[in-house]
Amino acid sequence: MAENIGYSTLIACMAEIFFLTNLSIISRYLRETGRAVFFGGEGGSEELIRVLLYVFFGIIVFSISFLLLQRRSMKYMREISRAMQTISEGDLNTSLDVIGDDELSEMAANLNKLAENIRELMDKEREAERTKNELITNIAHDLRTPLTSIIGYLELLSNSRNGVSTPEVSQKYIDIAFTKAKRLEKLIEDLFGFTKMTYGKVSMKVASVDLIKLLGQLLEEFYPSFADKNLTYELTSNVPVLTISADANLLARLFDNLINNAIKYGADGKRIEVSVEGGEDLATVSITNYGHVIPSEELPLIFNKFYRVEQSRSASTGGTGLGLAIAKNVVDMHGGSIQVSSGLNGTVFTVKLKVNFDINKENFGEIG
Repeated sequence: MAENIGYSTLIACMAEIFFLTNLSIISRYLRETGRAVFFGGEGGSEELIRVLLYVFFGIIVFSISFLLLQRRSMKYMREISRAMQTISEGDLNTSLDVIGDDELSEMAANLNKLAENIRELMDKEREAERTKNELITNIAHDLRTPLTSIIGYLELLSNSRNGVSTPEVSQKYIDIAFTKAKRLEKLIEDLFGFTKMTYGKVSMKVASVDLIKLLGQLLEEFYPSFADKNLTYELTSNVPVLTISADANLLARLFDNLINNAIKYGADGKRIEVSVEGGEDLATVSITNYGHVIPSEELPLIFNKFYRVEQSRSASTGGTGLGLAIAKNVVDMHGGSIQVSSGLNGTVFTVKLKVNFDINKENFGEIG
């Protein structure tokens, strides 16, 4: 606007000079020919009228030139106003062309950014709603299956009190109901753990952890599962002790999920191998099973929540599909990495963790 005022003033001045020059010539000519009536007079009133006429002419020229120069800006302002009205009505695909480098162009750029930010927020809200609905659907399915079995076998046990079944059959029903209850407990733990990591903030308690000792204890705890699947396991390391800075409980959750996954899907391979390699900055843990090969096109999806390589929800391998998603979250919280490869030489999950982990240098926020 200041620029347009300057241009308009310059145009008005040039017009005034042109007007005064030509008017003086005409006035002199009229005086010389004796025809001057108004312009030829020398009285004070005639002089005042001429001055007012000059001023009025200058104002008209300035106003016309200013309006002509401002016409583009006014049009741009109307476009911005219409865009704001359209966005307020819910059309977030509205976009303005950023013209020039002034206040209006800055306003247009900010309006485009505002619409983009609102679109992103709405997309995130829709994704959160979709994820919530998906979570509810999966919870309902996964919890209902073992719960239905538990209720069914308990009902059979209730009937057995009336002599319907033998003590051996009753004990079998009790064992099945107990197994289903343990599976139900594991499902609930996975669901609570995942929702806490995804929708809340997890406080980490970083301390020194002997990684080899932790893995040895976890493998011993899984011994009944190994025996049930006729699996053997082997723990190897290039160092006798490997101490890293980490949250022991979260690491236990991480490797518990990976070992459990190897047992469920590697039963056909007859053995599980856990190897540890200690370095100056990184500790690498590889967990290998020799079960079914994971198709290459499914490897990038394997850490997604609710994703399963086998889509059936069988009693042997069915679960929430959250175990590997939880493992990925835990690794991310520790600033590490997790990868998977699968082929004829086995399916290998490789976890790399920092030896010296400083929580104050990491930015966690909300894990998701």
